[in-house]
Amino acid sequence: MLVVRGHRRLVAACLFLASLVSAGCVTHRNQVAIPEPPAASIGPPANVPSELSMVALPPYAIGSPDLLLIEVYTLPRENLGPAAVLSPQPITGQHLVRPDGTVNLGIYGSVSVAGLTTEQAKDAVRKHVHEQLKTINVTTGGKTTPAPDDPNKLFVVVDVVGYNSKAYYVITDGAGFGEQIYRFPIQGHETVLDALANINGLPSVGSKAHIWLARRTPHANQPEQVMPVDYVGITQHGITQTNYQILPGDRVYVRADRLFRMDGYLQKLLTPIERILGVTLLSSSTYNSITNRRNNNNFNNN
Repeated sequence: MLVVRGHRRLVAACLFLASLVSAGCVTHRNQVAIPEPPAASIGPPANVPSELSMVALPPYAIGSPDLLLIEVYTLPRENLGPAAVLSPQPITGQHLVRPDGTVNLGIYGSVSVAGLTTEQAKDAVRKHVHEQLKTINVTTGGKTTPAPDDPNKLFVVVDVVGYNSKAYYVITDGAGFGEQIYRFPIQGHETVLDALANINGLPSVGSKAHIWLARRTPHANQPEQVMPVDYVGITQHGITQTNYQILPGDRVYVRADRLFRMDGYLQKLLTPIERILGVTLLSSSTYNSITNRRNNNNFNNN
């Protein structure tokens, strides 16, 4: 017995030392390991902007629910003189584009700006306010700011401070248990890496080899623009060719790893069976318990 115990202790000690050595080797290996190889077969389609070859987006078209900064002044009457705010109600500050595509300018009414660029919105606001000043000045008997003889003598500022109407999407596969959809407003400089950073990186069930960017197309019978993403190349090697520039309406899709998809499929398949077996086992155990209790009572009565 003493010899057996001694052998057991020796084997346990050897296993403990082996685990320490292997842990040290793994740690050392991780310190000197090279990154995973990139997917060399993935190349970008022609003329697709990416991280090092971004393009300027076309002029932004205002839409609901964008947030606009609108200010209107009358130009100074003398050179280098101060501009005057409108009376009795100034137009200054942030204005929300409503669902009907208009912004409310207070007593000056509403003006439609949906689909316009900021320059076009300036002209629309300038003409609208100029006409409203004529009407208000007449109805108040000249107690308000008189309308200038030329609409261009109104100084108008229109700028977008909240880009809310244009967005892109990041969609993550839940390995058979639904999908998560994230919506982010477009700023004009985002890439695939920025999109993934907005969801704190690759999901725990995500596959590095199955990420792509889908560019929107109006009809199903038109050519699709589905561009695979080399995640390892982007993150571990700094290869920018598949780090595409995000455009309004783009979808970045992250598919679940194959093993997680298989596990999810088996779980959905086996869960109903497990429940049925559990109910059957519970019924059987309940029946046996009642039967044994009756037998014991009969035996005690006899």
